[in-house]
Amino acid sequence: MNYLNHPVPALLGSLTFVIGMTSCDQSPTDSPTVAAEAAAVMPEVPSNRVAIPPSVRSNLGITFVKAERRKIEDTIRAPGRFEYLPNAKREYRTVLSGQVEVLINQFDKVEPGTPLYRLDSPAWRDVKKEIGHAVSAVSQLQATVGTFAPLLKAHTRHEESLKESIKVWQSRTNKLDALRAAGGGRMSEFTAARSALATAQADLAQCSGEDAELHSSQAKSKAALQAAESNLEFSLDAAASLLGLDAASLLLPSTNDLDAPPLWRTIETIEVKAVRPGVVHSIDLANGSWVEANANVLTVVQPEMLRFHAFGLQSDLGVLRDGLKASIVPPAPTEAGNAIPLSSTMQGTLRLGLTADANERSVDLYVMPNQLAPWARPGVSAQLEIVIEGTAPSELAIPLASVQRDGLKPIIFLRAADNPNEAIRMDADLGLEDGRWIAVLSGLRDGDEVVLDGGFQLMLATSGSIQKGGHFHSDGTFHEGEH
Repeated sequence: MNYLNHPVPALLGSLTFVIGMTSCDQSPTDSPTVAAEAAAVMPEVPSNRVAIPPSVRSNLGITFVKAERRKIEDTIRAPGRFEYLPNAKREYRTVLSGQVEVLINQFDKVEPGTPLYRLDSPAWRDVKKEIGHAVSAVSQLQATVGTFAPLLKAHTRHEESLKESIKVWQSRTNKLDALRAAGGGRMSEFTAARSALATAQADLAQCSGEDAELHSSQAKSKAALQAAESNLEFSLDAAASLLGLDAASLLLPSTNDLDAPPLWRTIETIEVKAVRPGVVHSIDLANGSWVEANANVLTVVQPEMLRFHAFGLQSDLGVLRDGLKASIVPPAPTEAGNAIPLSSTMQGTLRLGLTADANERSVDLYVMPNQLAPWARPGVSAQLEIVIEGTAPSELAIPLASVQRDGLKPIIFLRAADNPNEAIRMDADLGLEDGRWIAVLSGLRDGDEVVLDGGFQLMLATSGSIQKGGHFHSDGTFHEGEH
């Protein structure tokens, strides 16, 4: 039966009849009423038109999509999936062995500074002991070095007094020696003066030796102090690294009281905090677990740090290159139900991977979306749409899923411009397709709407190949025979 030469209202009587029914088990006595309702809903229309009132569109899940200009010939498509960037995840591992107490739950949002877990570690007490020894050594050496200043000052004064004494006795000896040469003076006075001068000179020499020894001791003590301070600094740096704090803060009082013990002395457990925002991806240890050093406690991810990883054909390497504009389109070409809208796409720039798969004859393609759509999740599959720099003009195109087949004939349903509750069945004049969109050579204009979902049921309802006596259910399925 040719649908163009046969009235569609009679052909669609079974479609509207069944849409109004709830099951095949309805009583035959209800048929006249339903038929009357169907006749009221389906007024007589031209033979190539199908009445699709809101009830029919709802029952059959009919949706529409606009025809748009696309470069079908210059479009390459590649399947792929979303994945985290390599630096999107951060693992929080134990730096020492000990008992772990987890402070958060999986999927919790964290900000920098949020406590993640506590570690009660005997090794931390050893670190505190080492810091204590280092602090004590520094204090002792500081006290020792501090004593050298007054010692050196007293030693200097003693040396100066000896020098003055030598000058006096030297002068006395010179005078007595002159008197003796002139035939005067007493020999005993001269001898006593020379003896005193020699004693003073000996004391000065001894003082000079002690001075050298004192300076040497001072230098050794200062060197020991520097070594002790370095050791303390290294110990504090190690402790600060374990605690995630600043080393200088560990020496500050633990409270506002200046006489309070330093902070490092009051810390009994290591509390690990988040260093950047994110969401807790996984917790790998149970509360109270005893773990060794370097065990992973939990992993935090930044959900917005995603990229799309697609797999292109190596045969397309002649036209694929870094920097091409690319679109990430939803996985399914549908607008029905809870599906992702076709218009929810993401844009980005293509980046070719460094390696390829020799077995699959594929090459890795990567795109960082400029802005993530709500449906982007790691593992979600989609398609990468790449428009290469070709010379082909843009063509009016519709989704390939909107084209139905009546035998060998391609059919599309155009939403009537003069009545949105009608669809016009048309033989499709089609051109090239890219696996998702197909060019329409004639019959459509920019902005025209065609049926996307539900087109198959409309094709069955308007096809001459439908067997008589059949019926549609409200879900769009067709059964032969009567109710």
